[in-house]
Amino acid sequence: MNSGILLVDKPQGLTSHDVVARMRRIVGTRKIGHAGTLDPMATGLLLLGANGATRLLHHLVGLDKEYLATVRLGWGTTTDDAEGEPLAAASADRMAAVADDELARAMAALTGVIEQVPSSVSAVKIDGKRAYARVREGEQVELAARTVTVPVFELLERRDGDGVIDLDVRVECSSGTYVRALARDLGTALGTGGHLTALRRTRIGRFHVDEAAGLEGYDVAARLIRPADAARRALPAVDLDPQAAVDLGHGKRIDVPEGARDVDGPIAAIAPGDRLVAIVERRGPQLKVVTGFPPEEDGA
Repeated sequence: MNSGILLVDKPQGLTSHDVVARMRRIVGTRKIGHAGTLDPMATGLLLLGANGATRLLHHLVGLDKEYLATVRLGWGTTTDDAEGEPLAAASADRMAAVADDELARAMAALTGVIEQVPSSVSAVKIDGKRAYARVREGEQVELAARTVTVPVFELLERRDGDGVIDLDVRVECSSGTYVRALARDLGTALGTGGHLTALRRTRIGRFHVDEAAGLEGYDVAARLIRPADAARRALPAVDLDPQAAVDLGHGKRIDVPEGARDVDGPIAAIAPGDRLVAIVERRGPQLKVVTGFPPEEDGA
């Protein structure tokens, strides 16, 4: 099998590592990795890399994301989602007083560039150990706030129930944003408490869940996205002439092509025949290989 990127629609109840293990059997290779995890309760898009394309995953992890989620106001939980232990519930009077304009202001305050404290059961590392692992061992974990960007925190529907308000929302956010933490912080701002009850990832960069498939009957040949195509979606790209492709393939630096002279950050270098040669970066007037993709790993 050639290398490439595979889009999977993760079902609820599986970890991202469970999906990787199943896809290893489906694809027939041990060399499978993923670009960013989803919690077991969450569903939706996972990006997997197969064989040589696992090298590309590093450059896909930082892409922006889109989610559809349900936030329940009324109480918080120890994990900021439905799997945690419930915390103190808000009074009936407080819940009845949550007006639409107050809700809109609170959501607006969590939109844009914000400081967010990740959930204590997140995968953030503290001295080399995941926060969730420390929590499971009984430690009190306090994580530092980090700067994230939330361009969109949009209310789709509000449903008032007995002591609860359920909010269906759409979130667009930078990599590293925790939607669970948005639910928690919204509940805190409103004085109601809040937690996440449903989460579905619908987009990673220019990859959409509509292109993905579930694990049952997954057709690898039909769904494999070649490395060059995936790289073009995620990064600026330059098309190389044959000699430049050979030189980069040997690890040499080449002069920056005209189309890349104003680009900062990683660039996908594409050889004739639409083969990804390398991810490169500008070093003065030249391009330097950051990640190489040998021809034999792309079926060339």
